[in-house]
Amino acid sequence: MPILTDENIVSQCLPFSHLLNDEQKEIIEKNINVVKYKKKDVIFKQNTRTSHLIFIKSGLVKIFKEGKNDRVIILKISNPESFIGLMSVFGDNLHQYSAEAITDAEICDLDLRLFKSILLENSNYSLNLLKIISTEGLFIFDRLLGLSHKQLPGRIADVILYFSEDIFKTDNFVFPFTRKELADFAGTTKESFIRTLTEFKNDKIIDIDGANISVNSKDIIKTLSELG
Repeated sequence: MPILTDENIVSQCLPFSHLLNDEQKEIIEKNINVVKYKKKDVIFKQNTRTSHLIFIKSGLVKIFKEGKNDRVIILKISNPESFIGLMSVFGDNLHQYSAEAITDAEICDLDLRLFKSILLENSNYSLNLLKIISTEGLFIFDRLLGLSHKQLPGRIADVILYFSEDIFKTDNFVFPFTRKELADFAGTTKESFIRTLTEFKNDKIIDIDGANISVNSKDIIKTLSELG
């Protein structure tokens, strides 16, 4: 995979770069890489060793947990300008989940030992990173709570809202997942997911054309999500 270089690499690959001093920026610039991944490429695998800080420069990435009997739970989709794997990086020496490119992506990586040495010197940067880790953890808690407590229409509504409001920020978008992946994301079977989507379409809550989705009634979708 080709490695890219860029004169603004630090600001493109790390948030809060203004909190870094010139020496820290220079160290990062000399050691950071940007690697291109193709759609479906695995960025890191569950139970492999954590060795690098990883940041999405462009593209979408699927974060998922692999269980027994080939069962998969898709935890979240990570956007450009976000870290992936932070909870594993600072919580264990093994990745607790896997990451796979949903689209072509550019991924920044930086040796973890080097980054940790910078964090020890820079409390302001460390505090902002802690906020990111906390937000990510709270999101995962909310996701798992929804999967375990909501009925199927509420879970499907959550999926639609997630793509509409958090990922694409529009009411008209294209699902980047297969129906099987969407079902995994909603914690259901492919057949049940398709059936519920069809019911939403028949009720004119959404329009569906292949992977293309148009949300006709955001208020109804939000109500279904809240009622669970």
